[in-house]
Amino acid sequence: MADMKKIHKIAVTGILAAAAYILMLLEIPVPMLMPTFIKFDFSDLPALLGAFALGPMTGILVELIKNIFHIANTGSFGVGELSNFLMGAVFSGMAGLWYKYHRTKAGAITGSFLGASVMAIASVPINYFVVYPVYYNFLPEETILAAYQAIIPGMKSILMSLICFNLPFTFVKGMIDVGITFLIYKHLSPILKGVHEVGG
Repeated sequence: MADMKKIHKIAVTGILAAAAYILMLLEIPVPMLMPTFIKFDFSDLPALLGAFALGPMTGILVELIKNIFHIANTGSFGVGELSNFLMGAVFSGMAGLWYKYHRTKAGAITGSFLGASVMAIASVPINYFVVYPVYYNFLPEETILAAYQAIIPGMKSILMSLICFNLPFTFVKGMIDVGITFLIYKHLSPILKGVHEVGG
């Protein structure tokens, strides 16, 4: 029985990671709200489902596998994927960890909110200290800042732009994933848990 649980967990993690990878490719621009180089996707959704169904480590593994696969389809030299992994791991890991010890609907909601909040806050230092310094080798800092200023002329610096744009964008992105998760989780939970559900 233990071997069957392990095999099922590995299989589900792989399926969720594949779904997350596909969703990561389906980026949606949000003109007038964010610069064109920042796009919306639903790739954290499978990780959140996995974190709730099989635990926080499953969510983190889904994020890791998704980004490893995505490196072959990007020009960010892995920096964008590192950023995406760190933020996604914080999001799904924290939500899943909270739910692990508070297995109620309220616990899931609280965990999701905490995960989205910490992910949003973490997006500022991750982008400021890790991602954007690498991008400056291809796009001057002034050019990136100008993209933010084209939306809100009052942006004085990259840090100010990250706080005013990326932080709320990341939070909303996370909460949209949360909303979809709550709509579909009840229906998918038996499939995701499978034999893992036996005995509770």
